[in-house]
Amino acid sequence: MPELAEVDYFRKRWNPGLGQVIERVLLHARAGVFKTSDPRSIVRHLTGATLLSSEAAAKQMLFRASGETWLGIHLGMTGELSLQPPDYTPKKHDHLVLVQAAQNLVFSDHRMFGRVQFSTGPKAPAWWTNIAPPVLSAAFTSKAVAGFLKRRARTPVKAVLLMQERFPGIGNWMADEILWRAAIHPKQPAGSLTAGEIKTLHRETRWVADHALKTIGETFKDPPKTWLFPHRWENGGKCPRTGAPLVRETIGGRTTCWSPARQILH
Repeated sequence: MPELAEVDYFRKRWNPGLGQVIERVLLHARAGVFKTSDPRSIVRHLTGATLLSSEAAAKQMLFRASGETWLGIHLGMTGELSLQPPDYTPKKHDHLVLVQAAQNLVFSDHRMFGRVQFSTGPKAPAWWTNIAPPVLSAAFTSKAVAGFLKRRARTPVKAVLLMQERFPGIGNWMADEILWRAAIHPKQPAGSLTAGEIKTLHRETRWVADHALKTIGETFKDPPKTWLFPHRWENGGKCPRTGAPLVRETIGGRTTCWSPARQILH
C-alpha cells in the first residue's frame, strides 16, 4: 500500500493540471472507489471548474477546485494517478478521468481498494481536517509519542507505528525502517520503551519521513543501499550496518523485517 512518500509522488503527477479548466469528467459511477461519495455531484461540480491546488497528508491527497469544491483521493493498495495525453482513451480500471485541453488526469485502481471523496463548501471537509498532525509538524512531539505508546503499552511497537491516528502516512516498510534505525525490536511492547528509546523513535520517525519524501517522493526510486528498504525483501538479505542476516515474520498482521543483531528484544 502506498505510504506517505509514494502518495506525495503520485499527487505531483496531476500538478500540470493546476490552473487549468476541467472540461469534462468521466467516471465509472458504480465503481467501489465511489462508495463514500456521489459520482453525480462530482460530475456536476467539477465540470467547468479550474483545478487550483494539491496537497498530500498521511496516505491521502486533496485537490481543490474553483467553486468551493474539494476532491480527495486515497490510493488504497493498487491505486495510481497518471497524466495522459489529450487523445487518451480511458481503460477499464480508469475510474475517474478529469479531461483538460492539454491532458487527461487519470485515477486508476484495478482492485478498487482506493477511495474518491468529494465535498463542497467554503472550508476543507472533515475527512481532510481530521487527519492527525503530520509527523514532520511541530505538533508531532516526543511527549505526544510517549503518551500514545503508554496508552498502548502491551501492543508491539511495530503495530503501534502503523496507527494512523498518531503516525499518519507511516506504513509497513517505513515502520520497519524506523525501528531498524532506532535499534528497537518490532515485538517490543510499546509501554516498555525507555525515555531514551522514545526520543530515538521520535527522531528516526521524522528522519525517515523527511528523507523518504526527498527520495521516493521526488523520483519514485528506491532509497540507497544504506537503508533497510532495498534489503528487506531479499532472500538471505543482510543488515546494511552489521552484515548479519535479516529476519522476516508476521507481527501485528503485517510482514515485518528486522536485524536480530541490531534490534534486541528486552
